Amino acid sequence: MRSLIYYLVFYGWSAILVIASVIALFLGQGQLRAVVRTWAAWHRWCLQNLVGIKVEVEGELADGPALYAIKHESFFEAIDMPLLLDNPSVFAKRELFSLPGWGRSAIVYGLIPVEREGGARALRTMIAKAKERLSEGRPLVIFPEGTRVPHGNQPKLQSGFAGLYKLLGLQVIPVAVNSGPLYHRIWKRPGTITYRIGEPIPPGLPRAEVETRVHEAINALSK
Repeated sequence: MRSLIYYLVFYGWSAILVIASVIALFLGQGQLRAVVRTWAAWHRWCLQNLVGIKVEVEGELADGPALYAIKHESFFEAIDMPLLLDNPSVFAKRELFSLPGWGRSAIVYGLIPVEREGGARALRTMIAKAKERLSEGRPLVIFPEGTRVPHGNQPKLQSGFAGLYKLLGLQVIPVAVNSGPLYHRIWKRPGTITYRIGEPIPPGLPRAEVETRVHEAINALSK
């Protein structure tokens, strides 16, 4: 019953916010960011008050520019990012930018398209976009496993993560999250979703070392 009410209330108001986001496209990036953050806040409010899901954050966010490497178990963390971080710029699959409406909004908001098969030219373009977002003072976010994975699964990181780490020269903040058991299901369960923010990983480490450290940290809640 809680889940049913959640779907009706959350998506009902979300429809209004979709209209607001279309209007915001013509008003500028700042207005669109405000709509997106409002949607994320509404989402979390509905989870807490209608479903009984609380959100806790363990650890400290980065002081300064950083690449956040985040576990991806459900749509929860994708929707919730604008609440966890201040105007994050997320690396997202190029295919998503082709979706009617959503693609245009993603570009205006400042997401960064990822072309996995695009080669060196695509990587250079992606790095240039990422540096633009950094110059705006925005944190970068990547889901290094490449897609959502079931809770408990610990696949290897996608190869593109190491390239971004090397070329951006940023500290990496690994973030574990255990949203899967409560959220990634039709009938959602009450409980607590935890973000566990790991220790900063400095730039310049060998590929094997940074991948091992990130993999271990983002899977800290996967058992």
